[in-house]
Amino acid sequence: MDDNVEKVEKAENCAPKFDWVTKRSLCSLPNVFKALRLQVEEDVNTRNALRPNNAPYEFSVVENGGELTVSLDGKDVHRSVVFSLASHAISVRDDSGNTMFEVTPTFNDEGECRLNVNEKERELWQVRRMALEGLLFQGY
Repeated sequence: MDDNVEKVEKAENCAPKFDWVTKRSLCSLPNVFKALRLQVEEDVNTRNALRPNNAPYEFSVVENGGELTVSLDGKDVHRSVVFSLASHAISVRDDSGNTMFEVTPTFNDEGECRLNVNEKERELWQVRRMALEGLLFQGY
């Protein structure tokens, strides 16, 4: 057997195997949407806990099939952000129905699931901040 082939075979036997198929499967739109939903719920719970006592506003999350709506309800205000799962992307819209941005999962060369927003690689927390920062902190 050729020495180079032997070296390659030995290196492959010693190197840990990377299960890219499973990792890539976890990076599917439905799985990313599920993770996003869980983390958005945590964000809203955290933000509600930071409100002052007797605050005249509250944040909530409602899931309806492939949509997740995060709302701000107060005395004179009702605003929301909607995350929608589609076949090609997760769409993020404001309460007027205007698309803020779309999110598509990408599996990078390091074997990490990242989110593509406006041609930039993002992590889940960055997408949540982009979508919710104005709703959770503007004026409150």
